[in-house]
Amino acid sequence: MQFRRFGSKYFLRIDKGEEIMSSLKAFCIKEKITLAEVKALGAVDDFEVGLFDVAEKKYHANHFTFPAEIVSLWGTITTKDGEYYAHIHMSAGDSQGHVYGGHLNTARVSATCEMIVDDISEGGSNGFTVERKFNDDVGLNLFEFID
Repeated sequence: MQFRRFGSKYFLRIDKGEEIMSSLKAFCIKEKITLAEVKALGAVDDFEVGLFDVAEKKYHANHFTFPAEIVSLWGTITTKDGEYYAHIHMSAGDSQGHVYGGHLNTARVSATCEMIVDDISEGGSNGFTVERKFNDDVGLNLFEFID
């Protein structure tokens, strides 16, 4: 992975064979990013996405191993208990144009992944931050706005 910073935005190139979620985590920890928006495109050949069933309060994951174009990858970086926390969704299309997606667990890059991380940890937050806190009713870690 390589990256360059332009103001509050980082442009990342995640290379063939690298895993997207672990690369993003390593990058954010290294750069001390605790609040950001993430978006990307590229190609993958092994990925797992899932759906959270609110009634069951359980994730259902789907694992795919075929060449796919990232149609959309979008998410947020926050913290939970002061530690890195990513919430990323990805949709990827196959050679027939069928698209599969959901909450991203893992994805291996098959060609490249071009990612933009807009760091708002400082500067744009007016002294506020966003943590994650578990919500019993929903069963997920939701935004908790901290003054």
